[in-house]
Amino acid sequence: MDFDFVIIADAPVSRCFQNAGIHRFVEACDFIRALPYRRNKDKGNLLSVFSEQCGTCSTKHAVLKTLATENHRQDVELILGIFKMSVYNTPGIRATLQAHGLDYIPEAHNYLRVSGRRVDCTRKGFDIELIREDILEEIVITPDQIGAFKVRCHRKALQDWLKREELPFSPDQLWQNT
Repeated sequence: MDFDFVIIADAPVSRCFQNAGIHRFVEACDFIRALPYRRNKDKGNLLSVFSEQCGTCSTKHAVLKTLATENHRQDVELILGIFKMSVYNTPGIRATLQAHGLDYIPEAHNYLRVSGRRVDCTRKGFDIELIREDILEEIVITPDQIGAFKVRCHRKALQDWLKREELPFSPDQLWQNT
């Protein structure tokens, strides 16, 4: 990867990677990608990704953004993407879409943008290119915005879409199923 750098900072996230024998950003990305996809008990504590050995798109990418920031890398951005979640990019949503007669539902997803290139370390085998054409909006956020701020943005995108498309559902009806 052309965006690699050596982890040299003496800071919390950098030390966690260094203690795990990881000394380069691309190694950190591979390590995070290999962790199981599971919600962390405390989304506000990014170090829980290490102690619990798991994470979601939010916590995994917030850790990597924090690592980049600790190492003075300005070319790594944390992105909140709103995309069209459909059976083509998320087969598990088929029943919900069919039940509501929908082709897609706006969904929120976190990933990185490094020197203008999208990088997703959510899980092995997932390629951000699967949703590239379905991205509706991208917002640069900070690691502390992966909680309530992300939820508000997602709910607003869902509300705006329902209104624009004149769909007969409330955001809560769809929110519960995504």
